[in-house]
Amino acid sequence: MYLVLLFFLIKQYGKQVWIPLLGVALLILLADQTASGLLKEAVQRLRPSRNPSLEGLVHIVNNYRGGKYGFVSSHASNSFAIAVFFSLIFRYRPVSILLICWAIIVSYSRIYLGVHYPGDVICGALIGCGWAVIVYSGVIWTKRKITKSATV
Repeated sequence: MYLVLLFFLIKQYGKQVWIPLLGVALLILLADQTASGLLKEAVQRLRPSRNPSLEGLVHIVNNYRGGKYGFVSSHASNSFAIAVFFSLIFRYRPVSILLICWAIIVSYSRIYLGVHYPGDVICGALIGCGWAVIVYSGVIWTKRKITKSATV
């Protein structure tokens, strides 16, 4: 999937493909670090799989329990960040639907595995969407600046 996205990104941006690629790298850094580096340690809410009061009630697959804290979901943050960013870049409804469905499946898998509460996933998705809009705005601004300076 990522190779297909890269192909269409190159096709759309040509020699300036480095601008959205830099945006993707920044996006993943921001979305992931907000979720994992900042919020998980600040909130310190135990994952369902690590919560003693839920022992025996949480569906755990292959004894995978994740790290100690789960608020917010980095998987949801990252997958929604990528999905929304590329939806904004391409502006093609079938691709957007496919990417959002992919992000929903990735996010739901975290609940299914017992490593996140639904709120962890929802908040992670919102963080990813927020960063996607901000970084997309930066990519568009940068492209306009470079295009404008090239024509002057």
